[in-house]
Amino acid sequence: MESYYIFIVAILAVLAISDLVVGVSNDAVNFLNSAIGSKAASFKLIMIVAAFGILIGTTFSGGMMEVARKGIFHPDQFYFNEIMIIFLAVMLTDILLLDLFNTFGLPTSTTVSIVFELLGAAVAVSLIKISALGESVGNLGNYINSSSALLIITGILLSVAISFTVGMVVQWFVRLIFSFNYEKTYKYFGAVWGGFAISVITYFILIKGAKGSTLMSDEMSEWINSNTLTILAISFVGWSVLLELIFLITKFNILKLIVLVGTFGLALAFAGNDLVNFVGVPLAGLESFKSFLNSGISDPSLFSMASLAGKIQTPTYLLLVAGLIMVVTLFKSKKAKSVTATSIDLSRQDEGYERFESSVLARNLVRGVIKVSNTVSSITPPFIKNYIDKKFNQKHFQERAKKEGISFDLVRASVNLVVASALIAFGTSLKLPLSTTYVTFMVAMGSSLADGAWGRDSAVYRISGVITVIGGWFFTAFSAFTGAFIMAYLIHLGGIFTIIALIVLIIFLLIKSFAIHKKKESQKEITENKDLFGVHVNGESILKSCKENVITTISTIAHLYNKSINGFLNFKRKPLSNSLDEIKELNKDIRFLKNSLPKVIARLKEEDIESGHFYVQVLDYLYETINSITHIVKPIYTYIDNNHKPLIAEQKSELTELKNNIDSFFKSTIKLLEEDGFKNIEGFGKDQQKLLASVAKINKKQLNRIKNKETGTKNSTIYLNVLSETKNLLLFTQNLIKAQRDFLIHETTPVTPPE
Repeated sequence: MESYYIFIVAILAVLAISDLVVGVSNDAVNFLNSAIGSKAASFKLIMIVAAFGILIGTTFSGGMMEVARKGIFHPDQFYFNEIMIIFLAVMLTDILLLDLFNTFGLPTSTTVSIVFELLGAAVAVSLIKISALGESVGNLGNYINSSSALLIITGILLSVAISFTVGMVVQWFVRLIFSFNYEKTYKYFGAVWGGFAISVITYFILIKGAKGSTLMSDEMSEWINSNTLTILAISFVGWSVLLELIFLITKFNILKLIVLVGTFGLALAFAGNDLVNFVGVPLAGLESFKSFLNSGISDPSLFSMASLAGKIQTPTYLLLVAGLIMVVTLFKSKKAKSVTATSIDLSRQDEGYERFESSVLARNLVRGVIKVSNTVSSITPPFIKNYIDKKFNQKHFQERAKKEGISFDLVRASVNLVVASALIAFGTSLKLPLSTTYVTFMVAMGSSLADGAWGRDSAVYRISGVITVIGGWFFTAFSAFTGAFIMAYLIHLGGIFTIIALIVLIIFLLIKSFAIHKKKESQKEITENKDLFGVHVNGESILKSCKENVITTISTIAHLYNKSINGFLNFKRKPLSNSLDEIKELNKDIRFLKNSLPKVIARLKEEDIESGHFYVQVLDYLYETINSITHIVKPIYTYIDNNHKPLIAEQKSELTELKNNIDSFFKSTIKLLEEDGFKNIEGFGKDQQKLLASVAKINKKQLNRIKNKETGTKNSTIYLNVLSETKNLLLFTQNLIKAQRDFLIHETTPVTPPE
């Protein structure tokens, strides 16, 4: 029996390491996005600063470990065998859930997941106990620490609203002081803002966070608490003077220092608050096992876990080992970059490609805000409006962003970090496991709203993105509770065999998710590279890009047409389903290119503006060809999905011949595009006319079949639609080729200088 529980403790240890890796991949966004988005320093320096913050922060997390032991349930109501089922179910569920969100690049809350997993597993085991003892379900409150769990959940939910509001208000006032042209203002206010910012971090992290540090004695904590105001005053004055001297002597940008200190502070707060999410449960399992061994009781179902209700000091070396694993993961994880990208995209200052589609709720919210904004604007005195407009004028930022490639400036980055660090560290000091993800994400969203980043052209997409992320948080809570509940019940039923089966399943799913993430990243890289024109954007680089895009698109469309018609002929749904997925990616690519168009044109020199005109034409025809193939594949898929009648023999024969001819046509089209000069464009035109005549001939045959009632309504409609869209596809392909030819002629024709 003892070896069985040694096996479980070993599994918990392995799961703890895995959870640290998966968890840091998810939570790196919390302390990296501000520094990376504003490019406050080199990527390497940002990572080093964050790493030091994590290592020190791990020693501040001792007090938070109690949440895993007694914050959600009453440990004295459970026996050793039951408590180990709870802990194992929690860790198995946690890894699966966090990895799922990381794979799709969505930041979720490790705090919410661990709280609801503990709740779900504890409820499952409690119900098993209640059933075995013949008690009423109403006795569930004897096992679950409902008051503490409710307080934690309420704190997490309130943190969402508070973080957004505080981030928005603080950012608005700070921007009013600094403006977007902060180079002129920060030399007057930068030192004071820096002194205030670093003092806030000092107060909330060193003073409040010191209570949970394993390196801080009780006497030192008491002295700090007794001299709080003095420490704050000295900190504010001292940092303000020091920063002013640094600026006067070196002209160093004070805001960069604030962002780096804030990154350190937030990484420290993250480790202090969130380490419990990754190793709290395994450490609680280890303590339980030690208590069981020392008890002298041989039957695990008779040993009460009342010992977990007392205060247990977590060894500092274990916390530091966990910190080292987190640091290594921070430098190595590719999934961390995916999650960081989502947060930066939703808060970036400029417009452009939006990864989220608009939603009904987002559109209604934007309309409502516009109405309120117009009302407030109408009653605001003109001189106040002019003053605010001047402070929020983004012209200087746009010039800097174009030059430096930043998503937002150092002023907003400093606000994000200072506000988030303060809120999270304050929650830690109150032993409330606030969601680091919720706080940092909502602070970033509030500050971006106050900064005018959500303009009329981007607001609806950004709000949709925020709604998607928040919806994912609720999904996290539901999934965590349900998953842990099911896991606990299965482990109770199957014991060691279920545990082994679940571990094998998790390994398989992790490998699968890694493959999915790798595929998504490669697709993303391909899409982003479509907008690369080299160092200089000119007619030659655009022509080269157009040629590559047109060849790729025509090749894909030829493949899709062939596969889809084959699926139609054989009445197979799978090829059409796959084709729809490929079309979705094609649409993403062309949307990305069209959304990037203003930026491309803006980078052109005056003499290359005409090239921009041809580029627009080519993109338009690319878009139309993709539309045509979409209108072919979608109806065919719907037709087969609805189990309508297959094609008759004559239709199959006609479509097979047409498909083969179009396949040959697309091959000659690609060859024509690959040859510089379009020498055989006349032959291309003749081939296209033959195909159009063939489509018209097949169309007439189908009309005769309809007249003779040889085919039904649904069959006739889908068949005529395929012929009509095939005709459109041929016409738009011809226009695309001509546009590309005209572009080539324009770029290669020498310009005669005026006499």
